[in-house]
Amino acid sequence: MISNQTLQNTIDGLHQIAKVEFAVVDGEGSVLATTFSDASQYRDTVMSFAASEAESQVVSGCHFFKVYDEQQLEFIVLAKGADEEEALLVGKIATFQIQELMVAYKERFDKDNFVKNLLLDNLLLVDIYNRSKKLHIDVEARRVVMIVETGKQKEGDEMDRIRSIFSGKTKDFVTAVDENNIIVVKEVGPKESYDSIYKTASVIIDAFGDRSEEIRVSYGTIVNEIKEVSRSYKEAGMALDVGKIFFKEKNIIAYSALGIGRLIYQLPIPLCKMFIKEIFDGKNLDDFDEETLTTINKFFENSLNVSETSRQLYIHRNTLVYRLDKLQKSTGLDLRVFEDAITFKIALMVVRYMKYMENQDF
Repeated sequence: MISNQTLQNTIDGLHQIAKVEFAVVDGEGSVLATTFSDASQYRDTVMSFAASEAESQVVSGCHFFKVYDEQQLEFIVLAKGADEEEALLVGKIATFQIQELMVAYKERFDKDNFVKNLLLDNLLLVDIYNRSKKLHIDVEARRVVMIVETGKQKEGDEMDRIRSIFSGKTKDFVTAVDENNIIVVKEVGPKESYDSIYKTASVIIDAFGDRSEEIRVSYGTIVNEIKEVSRSYKEAGMALDVGKIFFKEKNIIAYSALGIGRLIYQLPIPLCKMFIKEIFDGKNLDDFDEETLTTINKFFENSLNVSETSRQLYIHRNTLVYRLDKLQKSTGLDLRVFEDAITFKIALMVVRYMKYMENQDF
């Protein structure tokens, strides 16, 4: 469960402090980590020690200690130094340290497994509360789920980068349920709002440096009980998908900001096609020229204000009115009328959704 690199870092640190040589081997005598070059010479002694009932022993000035995982022998620690008493003491410390690392890693694994099943709705309600209690996880804390899409150009350290942001926050969880996204279950303080969640999302994106443009972060709503965490996760997932359709320019998207896009995303494609056919009478949106589409988008951006739109397009007011009249003749919708404008806006979003779904099929 503990990586060889973690074992190596542990004994390297103790070696630097106490000037005692260490080695960690498994029950079959294979060296997993060491600070001295000839650790393999103790293989026979290690095998004999592993088969014995002794918890520790000393052979030719080298101390041997056993490390167990639930009564199963996991590691054997070797410690030797110029001062045998010091080597004995520091060897015990190293053994204790590795034992505690195993407990910590196992607890993190258990929590990680629990959080994954919680997100995927794989637990009964009674199991959620029982396992939360066993793992010392507060069931009534405010939490929000964030999904980090790390893009196609993976470097392999994405999980470590995100975990480093939350390293000092033991009540937050960082995990993954697929290869594409990393999930953060963040505890939200009583005075924290969605603004603080947005700031955290910004920190996550900044952690990727030059790759920040391809990183997207979405998050759901804040929930008050652990049983509702899966809902926040589903909301974050929808925010990620809907954001790709209607908010391409944003790399941080909140479920609460999806607006009508959230409803359109849940519409069946046949219904969307029927709606578009009724609105545009068989006319394809691609039939509109670039000038018309630019005019439409700018008119919506300026809340149907003719004067401001004509100013930003650097055209005369009458030219804009002419374009709007021309559009009304071809579609039957007058964008200067609020209801018609809403209908046209929704139609544009539906068309964008349909195109996105068609591309997903390929």
